[in-house]
Amino acid sequence: MLLNLFMAQKDVGNKIPIYKLKTTDEVMKYYDEWGIKNKYDQDMIDWDYTGPKETVATFIKYAKDKNIKILDAGCGTGLVGIELKKHNYLSIDGMDLSKKLLDLIPQGYYQNLDQVDLNKPIKVKNNTYDAIMCVGTFTFGHVKPHALDEFVRISKKKSLICFTINEGIYEEYGFDKKIEELKKNKSWDVKEFFKSDYIASKDVNAWLCLAEVIK
Repeated sequence: MLLNLFMAQKDVGNKIPIYKLKTTDEVMKYYDEWGIKNKYDQDMIDWDYTGPKETVATFIKYAKDKNIKILDAGCGTGLVGIELKKHNYLSIDGMDLSKKLLDLIPQGYYQNLDQVDLNKPIKVKNNTYDAIMCVGTFTFGHVKPHALDEFVRISKKKSLICFTINEGIYEEYGFDKKIEELKKNKSWDVKEFFKSDYIASKDVNAWLCLAEVIK
């Protein structure tokens, strides 16, 4: 049954200023300015942004091996990496569009950090990662559904891909269709799919999905 049969759409496009942005250049400029004096992290605290904690809590139910190689795609200031390290996952790479946010990541959480536009092909070999986390990146004006194809490509068989999708763009951007497509062509098996709190203080929720790569 199609996942979107269960979706009640809610207009969240005006909840947060960055949701109004349309282009990659606009997004990068906004994040670079947002990172000044660490305002980004302070806003995440003030908004009670629970996306990283919720997503990692779902991930650890399935990822029992602490030594797996994880990619945090759209890592921002490292909020997901900080949560992962609390659970003793230590082999983590990070990628983000904003160099300014990457520079704010504390030392000791990531092995490699790279400035990457996830809307473009990722310069990583096939079957590289045991898991991919992507939290807060599939949202207005940010990364589009075709990135999920790249995530599958660079993941090993039986890898886990765990990600959030802002509820406001789930159907508009075609994430509903892409998730079903990857199921139908046996690229992955969806293990978890539910609405997370995400940024409940702003009345913004996200769909949280965890899938196991089949290949």
